[in-house]
Parts: sequence; structure tokens; C-alpha cells
Amino acid sequence: MRQAACGGGAPQAVRAYIAFGANLGDPAAAFDQTLAQLSALAATRLAGRSRLYRSAPVDAPGQPDYINAVIAVDTGLAPLQLLHALQELELAAGRSRAYRNAPRPLDLDLLLYGETRWHDGELTLPHPRMHQRAFVLRPLAELAPGLHIPGHGDLATLLPAVADQAAIPL
Repeated sequence: MRQAACGGGAPQAVRAYIAFGANLGDPAAAFDQTLAQLSALAATRLAGRSRLYRSAPVDAPGQPDYINAVIAVDTGLAPLQLLHALQELELAAGRSRAYRNAPRPLDLDLLLYGETRWHDGELTLPHPRMHQRAFVLRPLAELAPGLHIPGHGDLATLLPAVADQAAIPL
């Protein structure tokens, strides 16, 4: 399914939301560095950030807890360009994809890119599991409490379904 051109340049700025997570090294320092790096991306401006949250790793017992947040940017980058920039930041921070759900010093997921709905082998928008995760929905609600998630509904109606998941503000 493709409802927006994702490979070429975007003609105007679009609000995108990015999930931040880290459970290795110094996650708070990694967050600050990520904010600076996102602000330095071409055609991209930092538009907001949530506070930090602590959550247990998903499907990865024995790992340290994650520090999570959501970042809003206004960007002229196309979705795939933004995704590739996020992946470069992860790689530069030492992210290894040795196995599924491996611990990481930096994890950046493109959650939303305006109202774009997209699915191919590289990118799915909205992020396919964001509506099931308190560590995404709670910080997202700080930034955009009235947000509508395409294909899933209003953020406020999704929050009760994750009420049993611990995502503790720091």
C-alpha cells in the first residue's frame, strides 16, 4: 500500500514523530545527542520532545530497562530519506542488529509522517506496533494529545488499551 511518494524530496515541511529508545550506555546523554543531531538534519527542525520514560524491554528478559521518549520534527525530507537518516544515527551510536530485540545504545523508529500511510519492505507508516505500546503512546500524548493515528484512531482512545503496561515518567 502506498499513499504518498516516499522516495523523492518532500515539497514542504511535514510533522513527523520519532520514537527514541536506549538501554545501553548513557540513554539520557544519547537522547540529548539525538536531539542535536535531528536539529542538524537538512530541511528538519525540532518541533518538540516528550520527557523521558522508563520501560521494561519487550520480549527480551534479562536486559536493562529502556529509556524512551518521542520527538516531533518538522521536516522537508521524504519519509525514506528521514528513515535512512535515523538509521545512520543509530549506526553512528553503535547500534548492532545482531539479533531481534538486542539491547541497543540507540533505537529510533519513525512512527508517523503526517497522515502518510505506507507499507513496503523497508518502511511501514504508521509504525505497525506503535498503537500497542505504552512507552510510545504516553510520550506521544504529551506532544499531541489530540492526535489521530491513521488506521488506528484517536490517541486518547488507544491509551486505555495499554494502561496495564509500565511506562514510568522520569
